[in-house]
Amino acid sequence: MDTAVTAKKKWWSGGHSPFNVSYGKLMMWYFLMSDAFTFGALLIAYGTIRFMSPSWPDPNVVFHSFPGMGHADLPLVFVSLMTFILIMSSVTMVLAVHAGKMRDRQAVVKWMAWTILGGAAFLACQAWEWTHLHESGAWWGRNPFHNVDGTVASTNFTNFFFTITGFHGLHVTSGVVLNIIILANVLKGTYEERGHYEMVEKVGLYWHFVDLVWVFVFTCFYLL
Repeated sequence: MDTAVTAKKKWWSGGHSPFNVSYGKLMMWYFLMSDAFTFGALLIAYGTIRFMSPSWPDPNVVFHSFPGMGHADLPLVFVSLMTFILIMSSVTMVLAVHAGKMRDRQAVVKWMAWTILGGAAFLACQAWEWTHLHESGAWWGRNPFHNVDGTVASTNFTNFFFTITGFHGLHVTSGVVLNIIILANVLKGTYEERGHYEMVEKVGLYWHFVDLVWVFVFTCFYLL
């Protein structure tokens, strides 16, 4: 009984986090939770419209181009490359966080630089894809692609695609900017002076969230 009372006092009597995490990390989890609701609402809305429609554009037809390959028919190859780049950037972020826990400043710099490069490469790929689709006549309110059954498609597909992928791209952009700021602080020795690299871990949580959301976006738009 005494042990139970002592444990309760240790965690809930003030001065300690009830979840044994720092305030900043806890707030990041709250933010990611709220952001997950936003993405979830958008994807649920898309899925509802998608499966209530009698027919829908074929992603193998819509997303079949590759930069520099002319009119080659390469369904989903380019977006698969985009996905690979983003997932690999998540791996380098894991390595950066691990290096931070080991207080290895040089390794943190190296892996965060690779993460930033991966995020920038993903955004460049997305910019090319958007530009190519726009040149093909696709945009908000415009859908040049026919449904699988040959009927004229509504603009629901393009409206949702540009809105959701654009919203995700905004998150990736924010993540790249945050990573650059954190990297600058690492180079300045800010976290070495503090005695920990928790900021690297917090921005890592955000980056992993962005990568995870892309898996759902990829599945909804490119595979279904």
